[in-house]
Amino acid sequence: MRRTTASAAGAVPAQPGPREATGSGEALVPGDPAGGPAGRPAAWAPRGTAERPADERATLRLRETDGPDGPGGPDGEPHHPDDPPRFAPEWLRLREPADAAARAPELLDPLRSRLAELPGRADGLVVHDLGCGTGSMGRWLAPQLDGAQHWVLHDRDPYLLHFAAAGAPRSAADGSRVTVETRRGDLARLTPDALAGAGLVTASALLDVLTAEEVGALAAACAAAGCPALLTLSVAGRVEPTPAHPLDAEITDAFNDHQRRTGLLGPDAVTVAAEAFAKHGAAVRTHPSHWRLGPGESALTAQWLRGWVGAAVEQRPRLGERAGGYLAERLAACAAGELTVVVHHTDLLALCRPTGGAS
Repeated sequence: MRRTTASAAGAVPAQPGPREATGSGEALVPGDPAGGPAGRPAAWAPRGTAERPADERATLRLRETDGPDGPGGPDGEPHHPDDPPRFAPEWLRLREPADAAARAPELLDPLRSRLAELPGRADGLVVHDLGCGTGSMGRWLAPQLDGAQHWVLHDRDPYLLHFAAAGAPRSAADGSRVTVETRRGDLARLTPDALAGAGLVTASALLDVLTAEEVGALAAACAAAGCPALLTLSVAGRVEPTPAHPLDAEITDAFNDHQRRTGLLGPDAVTVAAEAFAKHGAAVRTHPSHWRLGPGESALTAQWLRGWVGAAVEQRPRLGERAGGYLAERLAACAAGELTVVVHHTDLLALCRPTGGAS
């Protein structure tokens, strides 16, 4: 395995998998206007809506044949029909502070205790970050763990891997060195070999965009590696806007149905994952990790609203006209600082048995 610094990350061939692109919960997956727990703005607007300013358009940027700077899209890269979609890092940066504030610190002490029990490695703790996106999980977690760390960043999109490697933390809580490498690949079917030598597996906003089969494969791979897994920010299927609105429940139900389409787990992800890890003998802990969005997060709230409502309308088109009015009201309240939203998520820590049979 090649070791690199954060500014010079490598790549390895993609692993085979059943879908064109999975394994980027933070980076999201194609055709998912909800985008995991936080959601991402969908390419939808109520009828009669004029062209929105650039900062209010969908944050998902699919590859196009021609972009504003000529053939190949905005960065000038040649595109191929089989290339993975590209997701705007601006959206991931916008949500990063809310993600960091929401993740459950209560799971860190049991994680640290388990890591202290694992056999030491001369090169430090090896952490695999699945669907790393722009690397926000590493920026949150690495500075909270002691000792040298080597992060292996997995994502389908090389564009996001570049941002993740460039923005990776350089030091642990005690000042020890943190290094990274990147692996471009499809995480839909994770093999135990991919996690050989891992001391910890992490992911953010990933479980809810996987199927039960894929979550089972993830649990099996972590169990085979004998390493704990910290899987944060999975949707819980509940949203609390204040003030309340008569359409809140119907839009929430439609959004949850959208999350479960084509066999994805959506709000059922944590329950399924807990059962899958427990089946392999892991001790599982969960803790709420809600977004609490107020006037100080108005830009994020507005973008989240567009994605949340857009996914609901995609799932139930008959909501379209009423949802258009709802969205306009909510966006106006958001702009006036009169809207708060609690978006419910759950973090999961699975303490797999170390290889060798220790509990």
